[in-house]
Amino acid sequence: MGKLTVDLCGITLDNPVIPASGTFGFGYEFAELYDINCLGTFSFKGTTKEPRFGNPTPRIAECTAGMINAVGLQNPGVDAVIAEELPKLAGVFRKPVMANVSGFSVEEYAETCGKLDGQPQVGWLEVNVSCPNVHGGGMSFGVDPQAAACVVRAVKAVTTKPVIVKLSPNVTDIVAIAKACEEAGADGLSLINTLLGMRIDLRTRRPVIANTMGGFSGPAIFPVALRMVYQVAHAVAIPVVGMGGVSSAEDVLEMMLAGAAAVEVGTANLIDPFACKKIIDDLPRAMKAYNISSLSEIIKGVR
Repeated sequence: MGKLTVDLCGITLDNPVIPASGTFGFGYEFAELYDINCLGTFSFKGTTKEPRFGNPTPRIAECTAGMINAVGLQNPGVDAVIAEELPKLAGVFRKPVMANVSGFSVEEYAETCGKLDGQPQVGWLEVNVSCPNVHGGGMSFGVDPQAAACVVRAVKAVTTKPVIVKLSPNVTDIVAIAKACEEAGADGLSLINTLLGMRIDLRTRRPVIANTMGGFSGPAIFPVALRMVYQVAHAVAIPVVGMGGVSSAEDVLEMMLAGAAAVEVGTANLIDPFACKKIIDDLPRAMKAYNISSLSEIIKGVR
C-alpha cells in the first residue's frame, strides 16, 4: 500500500483529503454516517464574529456539472462555535480541525481568529479573504494584494497557529494576491474559492438565485482550479491546499502533481455525504495504477 501521509504547515495528515468549508458543517453531522477520523482533517463552516442568518432564499441553483450557491455565510458566530459546536466535535473527532474564518473588516478577522487560535482543537486557521470589505467600498479583500496582505498581518499578529489564506479565483492575477499574502506572513494558501456565476429561470425570466449571483462550484471548474493551483504553487514557497471540483482519487492526484500539499473536497460532499470517505478508500488503488508509492513525493510533480 502506498504512503498517504502528507505534511501541512508542520502538522502531519494521515491523508491529504479535507472536506471544504461550507460542505461539512461542524463535522459531527457527518459523524452520524461514518467515522470521520478517516479524514486528513476538515475545514468547518465559515465562522464570523457575529451570528449571520445568511442570504434570502432561494440560494442554491443546479448547473451542468456543478451548482451555484449564495448561502451568505450563515453561522452562529464565533462565541457560539466555541461554546457549543467545538465541544460536540470533540466527542467525535480526535484530530486537529481547520477553522474557516470570514470577516467584513480587518478588525473582525483579527478578533475572530484570535478567539479560535486559543482553542486546542483548532490546528489551522483558514482565512477566507473573499468577503466584501465594508471599509473599502464593498470590494472583496481577496481581489486587492494590499487588502489581502493587511488581513494576513492583522491575523498573524494575534495568532500562533498556521494561517492558511483562502484565495478567490475572481481576480485578474491570482499569483499577485498569493505572493502578497506570503510576504505578509501567511503560512499557507488554499484555492480556489468559488467562481462567480448565475442562472436565469426561463419561465419567470428572473435570476434563479434571490441574490442574483452566487458561487459556482463542482466538477465543471476543476480545470480552472488546477491551473490556478499550478500557477500559485510554482510561484510561492509556502504550502498550497488545492480545491475546486475535486470528486475522485484521480482528481486528488492531479491536484498534488500540480503542487497541492493537500486537497479539499467541496461540492461532492453535497451530492454524496460519503464522497470523502470513498475518495480516501480509493486512493491506494489510484496510486498503484499510476505507480505512485508516496503522495508527499509527487507534489509539484509537473514542471
